Amino acid sequence: MAYHRYIFTEPEKEALSNERLDIRLLYISKSRYDRNWQSILHSHAFAELFYVIHGTGVFQTENDSFPVAEDDLVLINPNVTHTEFSHGENALEYIVLGLDGISFRSSNNTFLPYTICNLRSNRKEMLFYTQTLIQELREKKENYINICQNLLEILIQLVDRNTIATPKLSTTDKLSTTDKLSRECHFIEQYLDEHFAEDINLDTLSELTYMNKYYMVHVFTRYKGISPINYLINRRIDEAKELLTCSNLPIAKIAQSVGFSSQSYFSQVFRKEVHTTPGAYRKNNSAGR
Repeated sequence: MAYHRYIFTEPEKEALSNERLDIRLLYISKSRYDRNWQSILHSHAFAELFYVIHGTGVFQTENDSFPVAEDDLVLINPNVTHTEFSHGENALEYIVLGLDGISFRSSNNTFLPYTICNLRSNRKEMLFYTQTLIQELREKKENYINICQNLLEILIQLVDRNTIATPKLSTTDKLSTTDKLSRECHFIEQYLDEHFAEDINLDTLSELTYMNKYYMVHVFTRYKGISPINYLINRRIDEAKELLTCSNLPIAKIAQSVGFSSQSYFSQVFRKEVHTTPGAYRKNNSAGR
């Protein structure tokens, strides 16, 4: 019979600490890139771990872009603008964790906007811990919160062991609450400006910003003086006014192109906001065309 016993001995220079890592898991998601996904540069006031399960693509920040492939891990520090794109048919499939209370620095304590490394030799462990986290959060069985925290701490230690980045539990890299909310509201504004023609609701914006939708409405209204949905409506009306005066498109086509579900609903909202009908607006503002 083969028998092996391994004795645990506490290293003198690495005394164990009873303190828990003060890191909060905000979310974990598993995604597969498809052609309908709109990738835009964005940032968060928290860190992200981006782990590629399959496929190839490009990871982009405000100043850099670099290829990513299977088993690549990208560590993104708080407030770093980033996005990702997939390559052709070999679509990216990846897991992303949002983490509050942590940032990453080099071994000499230099701030790193992002760090990329390949963890092919640790693929089994990375998949086990991340997929077990997903399962625990999906099923929410007894003691799942404690289990998730333990899994998260092990995952962070695994990353620390196998990358040049050192997890730093510090608030020094964080924005103030006011600055954080301003950045999130600016992101919402930018997203609405660029995607106004799409099907957008409060749940969409809540998922993008990881904010409670009622609180999001409150802070955005304070930021812009108008609710997100009213901002979206105004953005659509402004675009519709431009199309009414500068194109020959039928009103039904204009309604559809700026994001309204029907011509009748578009006409109703337009009249409420502009105090005239789309047809009358076109007639009164297209004399020189």
